[in-house]
Amino acid sequence: MSMLKEFKEFAMRGNVIDLAVGVVIGGAFGKIVTSLVDQIIMPPIGLLTGGIDFAQLKWVLKPADNSDPAHKVAEVAIQYGAFINTLIQFLIIAFAIFLMVKAVNKLSRKQEAAPAAPPADVVLLTEIRDLLKKQ
Repeated sequence: MSMLKEFKEFAMRGNVIDLAVGVVIGGAFGKIVTSLVDQIIMPPIGLLTGGIDFAQLKWVLKPADNSDPAHKVAEVAIQYGAFINTLIQFLIIAFAIFLMVKAVNKLSRKQEAAPAAPPADVVLLTEIRDLLKKQ
């Protein structure tokens, strides 16, 4: 089997296409959640905390030094506010995925039907076998 034909079979499997669709939708969902957190959730929280913009919160370890234009030194800081925003985004996405998996599990449980009763001839043969064992 040629490498090209083998790759074509691999790429055309349903799982690969489903995965590609999931990645694209997941990326779009991530952007929606980022917008939700940055533009809807965090402004009221910032207002409640005195007008603080969480995305700008940081601990400056070494301030920027622009006194010498030839040797500019960038600021070194731990940006914990951006981390808080990312953490909130993660929790929202994780909760949405939890709800989705829960719904899929609920649907799959409904589809699992009780095992069907065996046909009448199998039941009759089982009874005959059991009677013969007793003798």
